Amino acid sequence: MSPAPKILSPSQVERYRQDGFAFPVPVLTPGEVRELRADLEYWEGRQGHPLDYPEKSKSYLLYKWADTLVHHPKVLDAVEDVIGPDILVYHATMWIKEPHTGAHVRWHQDGAYFFLDPLEHVTAWVALSEASEKAGCMRVVPGTHRLPMIEHDDKPSPDNMIKRGQGISDRFDRETGISMPLKAGELSLHHTALVHCSPGNDNDDRRLTKPTPDREGEHAGGNRPERGRTHELRESERQAKRPRSAWIDERPHAQQERNCRQTQRQRLGMEHRLVLDGQRKERHE
Repeated sequence: MSPAPKILSPSQVERYRQDGFAFPVPVLTPGEVRELRADLEYWEGRQGHPLDYPEKSKSYLLYKWADTLVHHPKVLDAVEDVIGPDILVYHATMWIKEPHTGAHVRWHQDGAYFFLDPLEHVTAWVALSEASEKAGCMRVVPGTHRLPMIEHDDKPSPDNMIKRGQGISDRFDRETGISMPLKAGELSLHHTALVHCSPGNDNDDRRLTKPTPDREGEHAGGNRPERGRTHELRESERQAKRPRSAWIDERPHAQQERNCRQTQRQRLGMEHRLVLDGQRKERHE
């Protein structure tokens, strides 16, 4: 007999199994939303521009607000309800749609970018502002997570939020899908193979969302460590390797801040090159 879900309703767990997604799931209080958004926008102000690559990718390694999100107990409870307690944070990207812009993402499957086998992988999509239909919330095609991975192509454009413009051509062009609107502080879950997209933001506010892809941890099939203990160990390792100013809001001096950002960019740039080199090698093989 399966244990009772911690935060999802039984019908939401079943919908995730059958349709590949579940929403809405309240995870943040209004106070937490205000604090996390203020921290994000403080760093944007110090940098002089909206959060962008490379810092928007795996930003939980750099910023306290993002680290708080991926370790938030209610976010982890929601993920645990669909994949179990052995959770590994695999990746995260901050998607910011400025108001009244055509910023969008084509129909795609997350699994096309991650090359995971098996595809036991879920994205926890947390809203730090209203993600209504007007604001360009995510749209999904139910049940497509049961299909094999679909061929993607590259069609870059100025408003495409994925730099390569990667997506699925033709097959879902006439689909409208199902909207998954969220209020600030709510979360949605979707399977890595679920076909989804999102249109532009016609709202007056920014659309701030933090999708965090999680998967069963490296101990799957063997001894499963207690969830909280796993994350404490991972957090301790990160604290030992990164500058305090990167994750604790200490308002460092300007030169220290510049040095820290340069180190972060170099580390992220090296990581991205390794990923790209691995993809090239796989294609040649």
